[in-house]
Amino acid sequence: QEAVDHSTRGLSTWNWASNDEKMEPDVVLACAGDIATQETVAAAWWLRHHMPELKVRVVNVMDLMTLYPAEIHPHGVDEATFIENFTEDKPVVFAFHGYPRAIHQLMHGRPNAHRFHVRGFNEEGTTTTPFDMVVLNEMSRYHLCIEAMRQATRVRGLTPPFIAECQDLLAKHRTYIRENLEDMPEVRDWVWTD
Repeated sequence: QEAVDHSTRGLSTWNWASNDEKMEPDVVLACAGDIATQETVAAAWWLRHHMPELKVRVVNVMDLMTLYPAEIHPHGVDEATFIENFTEDKPVVFAFHGYPRAIHQLMHGRPNAHRFHVRGFNEEGTTTTPFDMVVLNEMSRYHLCIEAMRQATRVRGLTPPFIAECQDLLAKHRTYIRENLEDMPEVRDWVWTD
């Protein structure tokens, strides 16, 4: 039933992937598209396990038209619903399976749209591994974690070592795919755990 409700609404907060306990988060991780959603959920998991001080809300968007203001498009959500999911003023790191500019265009007319930091397809990549494609386009779980930490002001003092750890994992990824021609097992075989 939860999946049916989510599909009907077109966007919703995934409480199971969030750790803000329905309070005001430090940052919102939003996503649209299958790979973008997988990387966002993996980023939320990584943050939960490696930076539990950071309060994260995960919002999944199934219908991009819900991002429009209600008066612009029939699927657009009203301001209260928008704020309920994305907050009024917290930074949003948005992973998208298309061009980032498309999300910015949909956000036009929303208050504080400048706080949306969109990661998406930047025409980077070649014949490579699936995870390397998201790395090349800077939309990997590690890039999303780095951006979340950069945007969340409450945990700024914890940011440098955490970012260094993510950058080390990206370097490890590059070495691993060069030597093995496949993604690292911890990426390839990753599943959500509590």
